Amino acid sequence: MKRIALFLLTNFAVLVTLSVVAHLFGLNRFIGAQGLDFGALLAFAALFGFGGAFVSLAISKWSAKMAVGARVIEHPTTPTEVWLVDTVARQAKAAGIGMPDVAVYESDEVNAFATGMSRNNALVAVSTGLLRRMTRDEAEAVLGHEVSHVANGDMVTLALIQGIVNTFVIVIARAVGWFVDRVILKNEQGPGIGYYVTFFVLEIALGILASGIVMWFSRRREFHADTGGAGLAGHNKMIAALERLNSLQGASQLPERVAAFGISGGGKSGWSKFFSTHPALEDRIAALRANGAGRPIAHQSVGY
Repeated sequence: MKRIALFLLTNFAVLVTLSVVAHLFGLNRFIGAQGLDFGALLAFAALFGFGGAFVSLAISKWSAKMAVGARVIEHPTTPTEVWLVDTVARQAKAAGIGMPDVAVYESDEVNAFATGMSRNNALVAVSTGLLRRMTRDEAEAVLGHEVSHVANGDMVTLALIQGIVNTFVIVIARAVGWFVDRVILKNEQGPGIGYYVTFFVLEIALGILASGIVMWFSRRREFHADTGGAGLAGHNKMIAALERLNSLQGASQLPERVAAFGISGGGKSGWSKFFSTHPALEDRIAALRANGAGRPIAHQSVGY
C-alpha cells in the first residue's frame, strides 16, 4: 500500500509541476483559432515526454529508497556490510565510475537493483533475501551486474528512450484527435468531443505499444549488464548467480521505477514477454555460456 501511495503521489506532483510550467510558457495553447500549432504541440509533448522521464530519474534514488525501505550503509558495522561496500567500491573503480551508495532492504525476495541520475551519482541496493540465500561469489556477480548497469548509463538511456516514445505518443494522439475533430466531424468551435475521445483512446493504445518498445530496450540492456557483471566478478560466478536465481525465481516485487534495473525479472510467457523488463533467465544463461563455459559453484551463504 505504501508503494502504491508513494508512486501515485510522486506522479501527481510531477504532473502538476509540468502542467504549471506548460501554462506559464503557453505551451498548452497549441490549438487556436488558426488551427493546430504543430511547433507548440511538439514543445508541449517534449515537456511532458522528457520532463516526466527525467524528473523521475532525478528523484529515483530517493523514491527507490522510500519505496523499498532501503537503508544506505554509511558506516559498515558487520562483516557482510564491510564486504558489500568493499566489493562495490572495487567494482566501481574497475568500471571507471564514482562510488555508488550501497544499501540493503528487508525482503525475502532474492533481488538487487541499481538506480540514479548518472554514472557518478547512483545507488546499488540488495535484498536481505539475496544475502541469505546466495553465496558470496554469486552475490559478487549480482553486484557486478548492477554496477555494470550504472557504468553503461542504462538509467539515462532508458529515460531518453522513454522520453522519445512519450513525446511521439502525445504528438500523434493530439494531432490525430485534432484531425478527427476538425476535418472529419467539421467542428469549428474549438476542441470538441471528437478531439478528446480520439486522443484519449490513442494515448492508451499508443502508450501500450510504447511500453513494449521501452521494455525491448530494457531486455537488451540486461544482456549487456550480464556481460559486464561477468567481466567484473568472473564468468563462472555470473552464470552461477543466474542459475541460482533461476532455481529461486518468483514474481519481482520491485517498484516499477527500478524494476528494469533489478537482477531478477522476466520468466513470462506468451504475449506478456513483450512487456517484460528482463529476458528469461534461461536465455541470459545461454547467452553467457555462448561466450565461454561456466560451472556452478558450491553453496555457502553470505550470511546477514
